[in-house]
Amino acid sequence: MNTSPSPDRRPLIRALRPEPVKVQTVALVIIAFAVVLFLLVQARFILISLATAIILFSLMSDAIDMIARVRIGPLRIPNWLASLVALALVSGNLLMLSAIIISQVNTIVVTSITYADQASRAIAGLFGWMGERVETSVLASMQSVDVSAYIRTAAGQAGGLLSATTLVIIFVTFLFVERIWFRTKLVAFFGGDPDRAQRVERVIGTIIHRVNRYLLVKTCVSLATGALVYGVAKTFGLDLALAIAILTFVLNFIPSVGSIIATVLVGLVAYVQLGEPAPAAAVFVICGVIQFVIGNLIDPMLMGQALRLSSFGIILSLAFWGAVWGIPGMFLSVPIMVAIMIVCAQIPAMRPLAVLLSREGLPEEPVGDGRDR
Repeated sequence: MNTSPSPDRRPLIRALRPEPVKVQTVALVIIAFAVVLFLLVQARFILISLATAIILFSLMSDAIDMIARVRIGPLRIPNWLASLVALALVSGNLLMLSAIIISQVNTIVVTSITYADQASRAIAGLFGWMGERVETSVLASMQSVDVSAYIRTAAGQAGGLLSATTLVIIFVTFLFVERIWFRTKLVAFFGGDPDRAQRVERVIGTIIHRVNRYLLVKTCVSLATGALVYGVAKTFGLDLALAIAILTFVLNFIPSVGSIIATVLVGLVAYVQLGEPAPAAAVFVICGVIQFVIGNLIDPMLMGQALRLSSFGIILSLAFWGAVWGIPGMFLSVPIMVAIMIVCAQIPAMRPLAVLLSREGLPEEPVGDGRDR
C-alpha cells in the first residue's frame, strides 16, 4: 500500500516545515541575547559607571561649548580649558553629592536603630482592626527580624558609592579627552565619508539633546518636590526631614513607581515617629497630592515632546534594567530607552522596534540639526 503523501499535499508540508536558514538565524539571535545579558550582569558595576559617565558627559557637552564661546576681551577661552572647567564642576558635584548621601545614610541608620522597637509596634498596630491575636502575631514576627543587621548591610553597600563615584570621574575624564578627536575619528571610521559621519553625529546630538532635556527637567521637578516634602516633614516635626527630602528627590528619577514608593515611605516614617494615625495620614495625603500635581501636571507640561516614549515601554524598560542592574538600572532605564529608540529609528530593519517604543508611533523625525523639531 502506498503511504507517501499525495502530490497535492506536498507543497503544504513543505510550507509547514521551518526553513533551516530562519531557524539558524533565530538560534543565533537567542544565543547572542543570552551572551549580552550575561555580560551585562557580570560587568554591571563597570557598565553602570560607564553609562552614568556618558550621561554626565552629554550633560556637560553643551556647557563646554558655552564656556568655549565666552570671550575675555579679544581672547577666547580655549576648548581644553573649557573641558577642564567642566570636569572640575562634574567631579566636585559628584563628590559633594556622594558625601551628602553617605551622611544621610548614617543618619538614617542611627535613627532607625533608635526607632526599631517603636516601628515594630506601629506596624503591628496597623493590623489591630483584624483582632488582637493578629496584631500580636504580627508584632512577634516583626520583633524576630533583626532590622539593625539589614540596615547596617545597606549602609555598607552605600559606602561603595564613593568607589563608584571615583570610577565615574575617571570615565568622564577619558571621555573629555576623546571629545577633542571625536569628529576626526568618526570621519576616519566611515572611510573618509563626511556625510555619513555627519549623519551619525546628528543622531548622537539628538540623543544628547533629548536625554539632557529629560534630566534637566526631572532634576528641577525633583528638587521642587523634595523641597515641598521637606517643608511638610519639618511642619510635622519629623526627625528625618532632610533624609526624607533627599530620598524623595532621588526616587523621583525612577519613572512611575519612584514617587509612589517615596510617598509610602514618608507616610510610614510619620506613622512610626508620631504614633498617631491622623497626623500620619495627613502627611501621606499632603505628600501624595504634591507628587500627583507635580508628576501629572507640571512635569508633562515642562517635558513637552522631549521623550515621545510609550508608557508601557517605560514600564518594560524599568522592569528589564531593574532586573539586570538593580536600582541603578531603574534610574538609567529612561535614558537608555531614549537612545535605543532614536538609533532604531535610523535603521530601516529596526524601525518597527522604534515604533513600538514611541508614544504616537512616530519615534523620530528625520534627523536635522540634532534638536527636536
